[in-house]
Amino acid sequence: MALAIVLAFGVLEVVVGWLSGSLALASDGLHMLTDAAALALAWGAQWLARRPPDARLTFGYERVEALAGFVNAIAYLGLLVWIVVEAVQRLFDPPAIATGLALPVAVAGLFVNVAVWWMLHREGDDLNVRGAMLHVLGDLAGSVVAISAILVARYTGVNLVDPLMSLVISALLLVSTLRLLRDSARVLMNAAPAGLLPADIAGVLAEIDGVRAVHDLHVWSMSSGQAALAAHLAVSELGRWPVILEAARAALEERFGIHHVTLQPETLGAESDRLV
Repeated sequence: MALAIVLAFGVLEVVVGWLSGSLALASDGLHMLTDAAALALAWGAQWLARRPPDARLTFGYERVEALAGFVNAIAYLGLLVWIVVEAVQRLFDPPAIATGLALPVAVAGLFVNVAVWWMLHREGDDLNVRGAMLHVLGDLAGSVVAISAILVARYTGVNLVDPLMSLVISALLLVSTLRLLRDSARVLMNAAPAGLLPADIAGVLAEIDGVRAVHDLHVWSMSSGQAALAAHLAVSELGRWPVILEAARAALEERFGIHHVTLQPETLGAESDRLV
């Protein structure tokens, strides 16, 4: 429902902003479309993630979220360039704004964003919902900026505020787009998830009774918010491996929230005398 509302009103703001001459309103609409894309990615990823792995995609379809996010981030960087170029041109030749057409839509957009924020707020406090709420808060700020620009133009006749406010909205759009680009690239590049340091994880594993050394440790993201880990553990007694494995899995889940774990036992030797 949140996706449908944000998408529909984002398109409406872009169209009315274009027809009325309000770049601030059109920019706010583009910002809402980026948020609709983020909601669509999360929704689509949930659907695709239900498909089981197959012979060609042994990890399943969970990384489609990161791939789609990366492509969308590149596309929105192009939109951002268009907004900035258009705003700079209007700084030198600001056109008239049909405030009677733009103002009601901008005000309605503010109430729409409040309603969507309330809908998401009721859904809980998991990472996906919190991320979506941050996008909606950005939309709220964009709506306030658009309304301010239109009111100034309506009551003072100064149209220069509209392109200036559009640059402000562009800054909001740039921040959210770069974050999406960074996060999706980290997943695609198998980077360690934010907040998880391999050295810290290796230290916790090395503290387990029976573990003498840790090496070949790798931690990456299966998808957004889902970390995976693989490592070799040098143990003093292979016969104790079931107990060590259970303790290692419990420590990784409790301390770091890592559930997808692959651990290989090795007897202590020269190759495993290093801690990574």
